[in-house]
Amino acid sequence: MSATQAAAYAVADFDTIAPVPCPCGSARRAFLDVPGSPLSLHRTDISRDARTHFHKRLTEVYYVLECDADAALELDGKRVPVRPGMAVMIPPRVRHRAVGRMRVLVIGSPKFDPADEWEADDRPAANADS
Repeated sequence: MSATQAAAYAVADFDTIAPVPCPCGSARRAFLDVPGSPLSLHRTDISRDARTHFHKRLTEVYYVLECDADAALELDGKRVPVRPGMAVMIPPRVRHRAVGRMRVLVIGSPKFDPADEWEADDRPAANADS
């Protein structure tokens, strides 16, 4: 379970959420199991071999917690340098990947659906079932 629900709120402890592989590296995904939640929140550790991917329905906001000095997000082929404290909103269909080592919080709206993760060439992502 990714979140403990009590009354009208939910709490997530990322240290207790098991990481799952994703095109970016590994993600700890919270609030996926909260009925009616309009979003999900992931703490993602970006690997150096992050793959370009996109979502057809999901909007993501990447908030950079920590990163290498040369870290960037690649958005539809354009490199955008990032640093801790920055946030980048990525609308549906924008092909994206992180470049360099970083840890980010990713807010997904609507909440993340593994079936809505696509490789750059429009094939379902290899981790679509995770």
